[in-house]
Amino acid sequence: MNRAVQSVLITGGTGSFGKTMLRSLLNQGVDEVRILSRDEEKQDALRNELHDDRVRYYIGDIRDRDAVERATSGVQCVFHAAALKQVPSCEFFPHEAVRTNIIGSENVIRAAIRSEVESLVCLSTDKAVFPVNAMGMSKAMMEKMAQAAARDLGIDGKTIISCVRYGNVMYSRGSAIPLFIRQIKAGKSITVTEPTMTRFLMPLRDSVALVNYAFEHANQGDLFIKKAPASTIFDLVQGIKELFQVPDHPVDIIGWRHAEKLFETLASAQELTSSEDLTDYYRILLDHRDLNYKPYFSEGDTETATHDDYHSHNTKQLDVAGVKSLLMSLPEMQAEVAEWTDS
Repeated sequence: MNRAVQSVLITGGTGSFGKTMLRSLLNQGVDEVRILSRDEEKQDALRNELHDDRVRYYIGDIRDRDAVERATSGVQCVFHAAALKQVPSCEFFPHEAVRTNIIGSENVIRAAIRSEVESLVCLSTDKAVFPVNAMGMSKAMMEKMAQAAARDLGIDGKTIISCVRYGNVMYSRGSAIPLFIRQIKAGKSITVTEPTMTRFLMPLRDSVALVNYAFEHANQGDLFIKKAPASTIFDLVQGIKELFQVPDHPVDIIGWRHAEKLFETLASAQELTSSEDLTDYYRILLDHRDLNYKPYFSEGDTETATHDDYHSHNTKQLDVAGVKSLLMSLPEMQAEVAEWTDS
């Protein structure tokens, strides 16, 4: 962060992103970082790991408006990462996805506005584009609420509201990579749904860089996307097997899971029509149409979409060698491979 910031709130701050963002902020010399989450055990573990008095731990759920208000009061910046993220959980309990990802996010947005924080950055997912599952639908609604609030505030609003959208974060909690490694170490077959599926491959450090970029450069209502390479699941698995020197390790093809996509889409063609290409990022501009419904119902858009959707099938594709190189840039993978080699 180039702008002087003394106080930051991270919702969901004990998750993979939250902890990485926290360490980044502390390394940058931020005076106070507040963590709002509902899991006291994870907070206690983080407290004992860091031993840093600049971190303040708030027990609470974003579903609780009062808890969010208390944590938000007096901070300059909010990074909203708290969410239900597991697709199967949201499929079986969609009402819980609504309560956390939609209503909870609305609590964060309104608290940020009332506290007049300088910047609110909301974290979204590729699953919000053309959503086919409850998790993606709920995150798409979060984006719409953030954009509606930004539209109401206008360019002169005291709080700048923006969103970031990214796909799979490598080696985060819930990532397939740690699962594949556990299966190799246990001598079990690696379970793959569909080998031709493609997935974006983005290190956690790039998600932090994306959020920092949004904080530094966002105009009211912007949505930022980090360009990222992708690979097939087959090449990802093959790269992991070669790094662990077990190229013939068995793989079981178990078939598509419910609500799973063949490829991930980070931006639609229509969104890219109103975007700026910033080399490493896309900036999707806010639709500034107001409550005058004429542009929605009786006037069309004179601009024709000339872009393709931006997805994991048409982004830069990594081969097995490229996958291995990217994997070995991760400290977690370096440690896993070293431990395996030394055993």
